[in-house]
Formats: sequence, structure tokens, C-alpha cells
Amino acid sequence: MTATALPAATRVAIVGAGPTGLALAVTLAEAGVDFVVLDKLAEGANTSRAAVVHARTLEVLDTLGVTQDLLPRGIPLQRFTVRDGGRVLARLGFGGLLTPYPFTLMVPQCDTEAALLARLRALGGDVHRPYEVASAVQDADGVTLTTTTGQTLRAQYAVGADGMHSAVREAAGIGFTGSAYAQSFVLADVVMDWRPGAAEVSLNFHTDGLVVVAPLPHGRYRVVAVVDEAPAAPGAAYVQALLDARSPGQAHVREAVWGSRFRVHHRVADHYRAGRLLLAGDAAHVHSPAGGQGMNTGIQDGYALGRAFAEDALDGYEPQRRPVAQRVVAFTDRMTRMATLRRRPARAARNAVLPLASRVPALRNRLVRELAELDYR
Repeated sequence: MTATALPAATRVAIVGAGPTGLALAVTLAEAGVDFVVLDKLAEGANTSRAAVVHARTLEVLDTLGVTQDLLPRGIPLQRFTVRDGGRVLARLGFGGLLTPYPFTLMVPQCDTEAALLARLRALGGDVHRPYEVASAVQDADGVTLTTTTGQTLRAQYAVGADGMHSAVREAAGIGFTGSAYAQSFVLADVVMDWRPGAAEVSLNFHTDGLVVVAPLPHGRYRVVAVVDEAPAAPGAAYVQALLDARSPGQAHVREAVWGSRFRVHHRVADHYRAGRLLLAGDAAHVHSPAGGQGMNTGIQDGYALGRAFAEDALDGYEPQRRPVAQRVVAFTDRMTRMATLRRRPARAARNAVLPLASRVPALRNRLVRELAELDYR
């Protein structure tokens, strides 16, 4: 692919064209703020990766004119079920949420990115590819970005929306406090018969690690599981054996469409801004996939930062968004650790308390709102 030429200068340089960077770009385009988006990939993602879009994110995307394009691409679900083997411990419903979108939308990340990119292009913007940023040097008047192929871009501000191994965060000298989980995670999209059915997201406890199963469009299911050591490309036989061990008798895997493995960290950047360098999305926070919070929090970062640029209120961005990331990291960590309890007394206590707690309306509603991210408005 031939790279599109970079302009000489802009107000905001956005490094990374994932959902976070695209949400920021659309917000800036709508506000009339000049920007340039760079991404190191020759083309956008074509895999599902993050597949959950929660209610608060749908509200934000609605504000950006994206939700109505995205809804037909996904499956709206109103139920989140927690199990231990075949035993149901809790059923949580999104239907009573006070939002125009009382559900979670299961949709592949590539479709979310495609909807954001279509909106960006409708507003006259686009992504410059492939440009990998090698350095970002700031001075009193701006930032000079230099790519690995020697091109330069001068910007008043640069935003790192370039993931966990962010070049912008490194250039800013911002620490990334936290640690890694000992286990690895399997992620696979499969075609299968799943006894609980396609009307819910199912989180399954097991002493070997949690398993999340959620339906995707086109008759597929997303399987996310904690394992001690995942294979590089989990196939149908591997996923079948995993589900047989942790949810016996519930699944018949017919085909593995796509699979991957990854290590998960729980980290939050020490700051979201260092002078003219700012962070958003995975460059600022990473955490367990439990609850499907990551991409949602990143999209909301992008929107909040775009509004901060439009309103000349950058000093308010970190105080607004960093506490949200700290809360999300803590919440997903608790979910992960609760799901992977190994000692029998602790598991017995969890399995006794959770059904009771889920029947208390105040506690149930609080958990559902936390999953939907509605308290982050």
C-alpha cells in the first residue's frame, strides 16, 4: 500500500487508529478542530478482538452519529449470566437500565472501527497509513513526530492512542504502574452448539480459570478463557477440550474461525498528560477482559479528550478520565480473581453469597450499571 502524504502541520496528531483514536478523530472533526490520524498498519483491523459495546458507549457513539450504523451489525443482549459448571449463580438483566440502549451490543471490533471510520470519512477526515511513529519530541510551542521512514509532522499536541506499548507514553516519560496476571488468556471465535443459547453473555467460574462465552453475529460465539499457558492459535479441538473441562456437556464446537492468545496486565498510566503529550485508551490503561470494559473505556476516553480540545479544557481531561480507569481496573481485577478462586472454602462462600446478593435489587442494579458503564457519565 502506498502511504498517503502527511501534511506539514496540524493542531492535534493522533497516533493510533483503533476505536479510541477514531472516536477522538470523529469528535474533533465534528467540533471543527484540525487533526491528523496516523496508524502503523497498512489497513484497519479485520478480526473481532473486542466484541462488547456497552450502553454508555452506545450513548457516546450516538452523540457522534455512529450508533445507528453500528446497531444492525451486532446482536443486542439483555442478560448476563454467572455460572459455576451447570449451576446458575446469578442472572443480571440490562433491560431496566435508564438509557436509550438498555442492552449490551455484541459486535466484532472490526465492525465498530468500520462504523467509526465511515463517520470520520463522512465528516471529511481519514487515516494516514502506514506511518509508525519512532519519536515524539515536544518543546514550548508543539510536538515534532518523526516516523520510522523519516517523515515528520509538526503538531500543537500529540495523543497516544497507540496501545499498551505506546510510543507516545514512552516519549512522555509517563510511568505505567501495575503488573501482569500470571496466566495467559485464550480468545477464540467459534461456530458451535451452546446449550445456554444465544440470548446471553455467560461467565463461567472454574478452579482452572474463568470462561466467558458470548454470541456474535453470523452464528458464531466468542470464547475467552484464562489458562496457564495458551497455544498460539487455539483451534476447534482445543476449545472443545477447554469447554468440556469447565462447562461439561454444554458445547459442541464445529469450527474455529479465529483464535489468539495474549497476556493481560492491569496497569494505569501515572498521568494522562505530560505537557503537549496526552494518552487515551490502552496507552493509558489495560486490564482483564472480564466484563468487556477495555474498548468501551477507550472510546469514552477519545470522546472526552476530543471535547476537552474543542472546549479548550485540557486540564480537566486527566481528573475526569483517570479515576474511571482506576475504577475499571479494580472492578475487572475483582471479577477475575473471584472467578478463579481455587480453595474449596472460598469457592463455597462465593457460590453461596452471589445468588443471595444478586436478588437484592440495589446490589444487582449497581453491578449492572457498573458493567454498562453508566455511572461514568
